[in-house]
Amino acid sequence: MPRLILLLCVVLGACHLGPDYRRPFASAPVALRQTSPNAPIWPERGWWHGFGSADLDRLIERAETDGFDIQAAIARVRQADAQVLVSGAPLLPSVTGTAKQDYQRAYSKSSFKSVQSRYVDSRSSTAQLSASYELDLWGKLAASRASAQASALFSRYDQQTVALTTISSVATTWFSALAFQDRLAVAQRNLNDAEQILRAIRARLDVGTASELDVAQQEALVDGIRANIPNLRSNAETQINALEVLVGQLPEDIKVSPGTLNTLSLPEVAPGLPSDLLLRRPDIAASEAQLMAANANIQVARASFYPDITLTAGGGLQSAALNTLFGPTSFFANAAATATQTIFNNGQFSGQFDLNAARYDELVADYRKTVVQAFTDVENALTQYKYTTEQEGLQRQAVATAQRAADIARAQVLAGTSDIVTALQTQTTLFNDLDTLAQVRLNRFQALVALYKALGGGWTISDTPVPPSKLLQGVL
Repeated sequence: MPRLILLLCVVLGACHLGPDYRRPFASAPVALRQTSPNAPIWPERGWWHGFGSADLDRLIERAETDGFDIQAAIARVRQADAQVLVSGAPLLPSVTGTAKQDYQRAYSKSSFKSVQSRYVDSRSSTAQLSASYELDLWGKLAASRASAQASALFSRYDQQTVALTTISSVATTWFSALAFQDRLAVAQRNLNDAEQILRAIRARLDVGTASELDVAQQEALVDGIRANIPNLRSNAETQINALEVLVGQLPEDIKVSPGTLNTLSLPEVAPGLPSDLLLRRPDIAASEAQLMAANANIQVARASFYPDITLTAGGGLQSAALNTLFGPTSFFANAAATATQTIFNNGQFSGQFDLNAARYDELVADYRKTVVQAFTDVENALTQYKYTTEQEGLQRQAVATAQRAADIARAQVLAGTSDIVTALQTQTTLFNDLDTLAQVRLNRFQALVALYKALGGGWTISDTPVPPSKLLQGVL
């Protein structure tokens, strides 16, 4: 029998039930619609430093070390690495050692008529090593390990995706907090200006050059601006609270100093060839790693149709007395080979194979969708950044025009020569334009962050740390 098993190992050792993994085809554009004529500027690691916000830098540093989502993703990496060891263990023999000493006392009589009795004691000692090894003739065990290895890669790519998402969320939330503070400052300034004009109109009422209606209209404008201030404060504090969750800090442990978007920089970034994007998005790499794991699971399911062959061997020492345990006559050994084949399991193996094959097809569709979504994300971010940049320029021009008209109307009101309705209209226009400008600038910052995220945030596939090379053999 051992010779037969050895022959099977030689003949079938190279058996591979497949299928071999091949990257599925995914559509990619030849060029992006919003491609810049200049040389590409791919994001670099630490891209957020380009905004010039020391507070943002500190928040992201905290998020990278204390963020709950990132910590959970790191723990999943450790779980996947442990699973690689678990899945690879059956590829090597398992060895068990046992040591045992038995003691027995039996009661006996010297004869049936005698009342004399005595006890008979017996002892035996055994020391044994046993080994068991399953021949991986069909590649099932190797495929199980390959699946675990691919899952370990997925966990690393997923960790990078989580980190990029968290960092982007910190940046957009921080910019939102600053934008609400900017809008709050605009509202406070508008309130001061409106109250100044209200005092001037009341003074004109006292001398008979203004009406009660003029005063009431200006009071309504003042009250409306004042009523919006608590809402802006609430939104600003809500954004700060959201930051506390992202960076993994309690509310009392984080302090955010006031700032303004107008003092921050907008670092340049531009995509290169669309094909390069496939190597810069961790979510695409993660999706493909899932495909590799699913492909290996198909091999596992296919190998289940064939018999399992296990070799066992044992040897040790046994004697009736401990002091003779290591004598030349106490050695014993045994060996066996077992082949197990399921005859009928009501379609379980077939069902598992179909399940794994369907899961692979599902992941192929998900992979292609991820690739298309990546290019869509870039196109959307480029479009939004382009038009928010254009809108901000136009909005600044609108603010300058409205400011000039409001200054003229205010001067005339204070001089007592202006129509109150005209002054009211110019104030309203200026106030709305200033508030819109703060929102448009926020949209531009968020579009830029989205572009950095869509381009992979400086990540490349070669940056991802992997488990020891021996564990990854045959996966990459």
